[in-house]
Amino acid sequence: MALYEHVFIARQDLSGAQAEGLIEHFSTVLKDNGGNVVGSEYWGVKTMAYKINKNRKGHYAFLRTNAPSAAVQEMERLMRLHDDVMRVMTIKVDEHAEGPSVQMQKREERGERSERRERR
Repeated sequence: MALYEHVFIARQDLSGAQAEGLIEHFSTVLKDNGGNVVGSEYWGVKTMAYKINKNRKGHYAFLRTNAPSAAVQEMERLMRLHDDVMRVMTIKVDEHAEGPSVQMQKREERGERSERRERR
């Protein structure tokens, strides 16, 4: 099975509990099709760079999965059909990063920008 990372944006007028319910719903879809969710994060409501369907903000969610491609395709299909989901992005990765994603890290944990440039 391949490793994937998924980010989706849900409508801003949902409550936080409803947005987290979407994470559970799509995790269940993936598990029913032979995959499993390694980790999930709810990033909260964030302002988008441009309007999508007349919305300026959206609930962002992140999933790390280990699943066959058929399960991922089915989950993406259902996400695109769901009225509350505005955008979906899936990326195939070689390995999952340990710990929280960059969005969940505090600024102190990320390090200074100049330090990151020097490491390249």
